[in-house]
Amino acid sequence: MSANKLFVFSGASGVGKSTVLKQVMQARPELLFSVSATTRPPREGEIDGVSYYFVTKQQFEQMIDRGEFLEYNRHNDNYYGTPWPQLAEKLEKACAVLDIEPNGAFNVKAVRPDAVLIFIMPPSWQALEQRLRGRGDTSEEQIALRLTRARWEMEQRTKYDHVVVNDQVDACVNEILNIIAKYTDEE
Repeated sequence: MSANKLFVFSGASGVGKSTVLKQVMQARPELLFSVSATTRPPREGEIDGVSYYFVTKQQFEQMIDRGEFLEYNRHNDNYYGTPWPQLAEKLEKACAVLDIEPNGAFNVKAVRPDAVLIFIMPPSWQALEQRLRGRGDTSEEQIALRLTRARWEMEQRTKYDHVVVNDQVDACVNEILNIIAKYTDEE
C-alpha cells in the first residue's frame, strides 16, 4: 500500500469547493487530483477526463459490475464515483485529492483509514442559497433538491477529520494548506 496521503474533500453544492481546490492545487502542484466519473452532463467549460469522466448510465453500471470503483453513489438523479485504477496510479506517485460527497468519503475512509477527510462549510445557510441561485444554470427544482441534500451533507461534518468554513476563499485555502502540511511535511 502506498504511503502517500489521500485527502478527501466534501461540501454542499455551491460551497465553493472547486474554486478552493483549484487554488490549493496551484499552491501544492505535487498533489494529484483524482478525477471522478459521473453520468451528469458536463457544465460549460468542463473537460472530459479533467473535470470528470463523463459516461453514460450504462457505462457507469458496467464499471460498477467490473468492480472499478473505490466508491460510488447516486444523488440528484446521477451517478458519481471514484475509479480505483486511476486513483491507485496517482497514489503510487504522490498524495492525491478527491472531491466527493459524504457517503463516498465514508466509504473511502472504510477502505483507506489513513485518508484525511476535510469538509468545507459555507459561512451561512443564506450564503449557500445565494451562491446556488447566483449560478444561473440551475432550475428551481434542482436548487430545492440541492438545498435538501446540502442540509444533510452539512450534518455529516462532525464525522470529518477537519471542518473549514469558506467565508473568504484565501483564508479557506490557507487553512487547508496548513492541514495538508500537517500530514505531508512531517518528514
